[in-house]
Amino acid sequence: MRIGILGSGNVAKSLSRGFVARGDEVRLGTRTGSKAQLAAWIAEQHLAIAQGTLEGVTGWAEAIVLAMRGMANPETVRAAGEPAFRGKVVIDATNPLVWRADGFPSLGLPEPESAGARLQKDLPGAKVVKAFNTIGHAHMVRPQFANPPTMFICGDDPTAKTWVTELLRDFGWSSIVDVGGIERSRLLESLCVLWITCGMRLENWNIAMRLEQRI
Repeated sequence: MRIGILGSGNVAKSLSRGFVARGDEVRLGTRTGSKAQLAAWIAEQHLAIAQGTLEGVTGWAEAIVLAMRGMANPETVRAAGEPAFRGKVVIDATNPLVWRADGFPSLGLPEPESAGARLQKDLPGAKVVKAFNTIGHAHMVRPQFANPPTMFICGDDPTAKTWVTELLRDFGWSSIVDVGGIERSRLLESLCVLWITCGMRLENWNIAMRLEQRI
């Protein structure tokens, strides 16, 4: 598939490697359309990845991943143009974080709002699925833990969630839990706050969440 990833940070890089390994064609979209540091990283990794503007990459892609700051999602949508998202699966890997005076994060949107639900509202013709936002970028593809961690997802479109679930399995995830509609994005975004807080307290970012079911 043609996968457009909007962003150029660590999340975008980790996911782009996963998509390329899966055999997808990948383009990274940024506001400037080209970044020298990103080009250097692509060359260093020997990846067949192109760069482009937010609008150009979104229009080209068959499926899209948002991998930018969650609080900037509305700005990203405006820059890319809402029509370019219509009919496409949009994976929202973002979290709307703000940082408190004590150095710990919290959600920057008032309850019950969430970046995922807001994104679906801003993109009524797209199929938004929240995923990848509850673990660090280093473990988004082929997570290596003693016990398989759980990836939580949510969204309104069943077909889109089935596609994302299959993608996650291709990326090495065996425990995937669908928590319901896109309005439950706030639950997943709150899990990110918990994950970061644990990482800071433990001084260890090689951590993940797992849901155990007793049968």
